[in-house]
Amino acid sequence: MSDLKIIHVAESYVVVDKPSGVLSVPGKGPDKQDCITERVKKAFPGCPEHPSVHRLDMDTSGLLVVARTHAAQKHLSIQFQNRLPQKRYIALLDGVPSGSEGTLELPFRLDVENRPRQIYDEVHGKMGITHWKVLGIDDGRTRIEFRPVTGRTHQLRVHAAHEKGLGIPIVGDVLYGTGTQQAGELKLHACQIAFLDPDTEALVTYRSEPSF
Repeated sequence: MSDLKIIHVAESYVVVDKPSGVLSVPGKGPDKQDCITERVKKAFPGCPEHPSVHRLDMDTSGLLVVARTHAAQKHLSIQFQNRLPQKRYIALLDGVPSGSEGTLELPFRLDVENRPRQIYDEVHGKMGITHWKVLGIDDGRTRIEFRPVTGRTHQLRVHAAHEKGLGIPIVGDVLYGTGTQQAGELKLHACQIAFLDPDTEALVTYRSEPSF
């Protein structure tokens, strides 16, 4: 399991600390087959063919839950579809926002001519909702906490960078800021997740400190 940083192993699921630069699930093409779900399947034989229940962007690091049984995959997927898990992220912004905390509500959608970039669209976009709070400011950069309510693609990156959001991109963001897409450059880390254990229905919480 040298290619997996395991946070917790349960009978029906595993919690992994995903490094930046690794896909959550397989992409298109033979060069995009290495990912967290495939690594988990190799480490834990008997997993479902498609064990993912949620995803993190390739450049985002942090906690990822992967099912080990079909029952857990269904149970956990429904939780994520219903927005029941509580997620917390830590990020570094390339600047200082006005205000210290608040809630962002922005509609956005896929830019079909520039995939996978997302764009603001009041007419056709779907709403993304994020609570945010400044944790500290150092040398012109802001350490911030994000608590997403919805789970849209690139939600936190769009909410940070767009002028109708915080107007300040996350450090190292190649799509919405000035990054170069080197692994570890995007300073966005999924540091905490809480959900109902699919076997016991008890609320469980897992944490991972960011490297930045």
